[in-house]
Amino acid sequence: MAADPLDALRLRLMQDVLPVGVAMVERARRGGVKDVVEAFSGSRGDPLGELRDEGEAAASRLRDGLDQLRPGLGNPVMKVDVRVEPPQGTQIEPLPDDPSELVEIFERMAARLALLEHRLMSS
Repeated sequence: MAADPLDALRLRLMQDVLPVGVAMVERARRGGVKDVVEAFSGSRGDPLGELRDEGEAAASRLRDGLDQLRPGLGNPVMKVDVRVEPPQGTQIEPLPDDPSELVEIFERMAARLALLEHRLMSS
């Protein structure tokens, strides 16, 4: 969940409340208040869960439409922490200071790339 309380509230509204609300509006539009009340008065176990499942497809389309207006508005952007670590067993050597050594390294790389390109073209 998001660390910022407002982001957490918005995420909760978009993921949980919006699908239920969309399903209730659709039921009211289709069959009136009777269909909305029926969702809660039935002997089923989790009426909110059923409404959430029922309205998820329409809510997803609505969230995608909001994202078209402004990215992150409908589907909140989740903050992530990304770190890149070199694979184990790989040592990264510092580049040499001598330009001639750098040229030699780049020439070896170019030769390997040419060989790889040749192999890809011939297969």
